[in-house]
Amino acid sequence: MSERDADLNSFLNRAIDDLGAAMSAVLVCIGDELGFYRELAKGALTPLELAARTGTAERCVREWLANQAAGGYVSFEAAFDRYSLNEAQATCLAGRGGVHDLPGAYHVVEDFFRVKDRAVRAYRTGERLPWDAHQPSLFDGVERFLGATYRTHLLNHWLPALDGLVEKLRAGASVADVGCGLGTSTMLMAEAFPGSEFVGIDTSAAAIEAAQRRASEHGLRNVRFVLGDAETYQEGELDFVAFLNSLHSMSDPAACARHSFHQLRRDGHALIVEPRAGDRIEDNLTPVGRMYYAASAMVCVPNALAAAGLKIGAQAGERALEEVLVEAGGFTRLRRVYDTPLSMVLEARP
Repeated sequence: MSERDADLNSFLNRAIDDLGAAMSAVLVCIGDELGFYRELAKGALTPLELAARTGTAERCVREWLANQAAGGYVSFEAAFDRYSLNEAQATCLAGRGGVHDLPGAYHVVEDFFRVKDRAVRAYRTGERLPWDAHQPSLFDGVERFLGATYRTHLLNHWLPALDGLVEKLRAGASVADVGCGLGTSTMLMAEAFPGSEFVGIDTSAAAIEAAQRRASEHGLRNVRFVLGDAETYQEGELDFVAFLNSLHSMSDPAACARHSFHQLRRDGHALIVEPRAGDRIEDNLTPVGRMYYAASAMVCVPNALAAAGLKIGAQAGERALEEVLVEAGGFTRLRRVYDTPLSMVLEARP
C-alpha cells in the first residue's frame, strides 16, 4: 500500500468513527429519555428484559443495544445475550444528579441541528444568534452537563480555593452569579450559605423564568434572579462575583470584567471558571478542545456577535483571560486555583 493510500485509509477510518458517533448521538438521547441506561445500571439484561422493564419494543431495543455496545457505551456478554453498564459507564450515563452527566451534553447536540439555518445566517452576515434563539434542549443539556460539575466541585473545591471567601459567605456576603443560566450554581451557593444574599443575572428571559421557578420550589429565600446585562447590572457593593462558564460567551468580556470590577468591594473576589484550554490553538487540538470549539462555533461566539468587543471563545487560554480581566478589566491579581479535566478555575482580585 502506498503512503498516499495509507493516509487516505487512515483519514477515512477516522471519519467513519466520527460519523458513527454523530449518528449515535440521537440514540444516546433516546436511551436517556426512555430510561435504558438507568435500568442497565441495575444489572445485566437481555434485550427482551430491558424492553419489558421500560415498556418499549424489543426489536428496537435490540438494535439500540448493539449500537451502544459497538460504541463502548454498554457492555455485552455474548454467551448470555445480556447487556449491562460497568461502573464507569454507569457513572457517566445512568442518571441526573451524578458526578458526570454525559447524556445532558448529547441534548446540546440536538439543539445544534435545530438551529443550523440560523447559524448559517450568522456566519454569512454576522447577525447575532442569541441564547434565546436556541431550543430548550440546549438549556437543559448545558444545565445537566455543567450542573454535574458544579455539584461536585463548586462547594467542595472551588470556593474553598479562594482566599478567605468561605468565611465571608458564612458571615454574610453579597453575591452576583453573572450568566447564571438556569441557576444551578446560584442555588447551590444560596442553600449552602443561608446568611448570604445571592442574585443570578442572565440575558435569557426563558432561563431567568425557569431559575425563579426552581428557587421557589426549593424554598430558597436568599436568592433572586433578574434579567440583566453583564455590562450594566447594578447590585450595589458586592463581596463576590462569579462567572461560571459564562465570560467567554459575552459580547464584550473585557467590558463585563470592568463592570464587575467596579461593582466589587476593594477586598472582594471574582471566581472565573472557563473550559480548560491552552494559550495557543495547537495546544487545544485535542478531543476536549474539539468539543469546546464546536460549542464555541455554534453557541458562544454567535451569541457574542452583538458588540464589537473582543470575542475570546470557549477555548480562551489563561493568557487571554489575563488580558480580559487584568489588562482591560481592572483587576490587579489573577491566579489559577484549581483544575479539572474539563475546567480551569481562576480567582481575580481588585
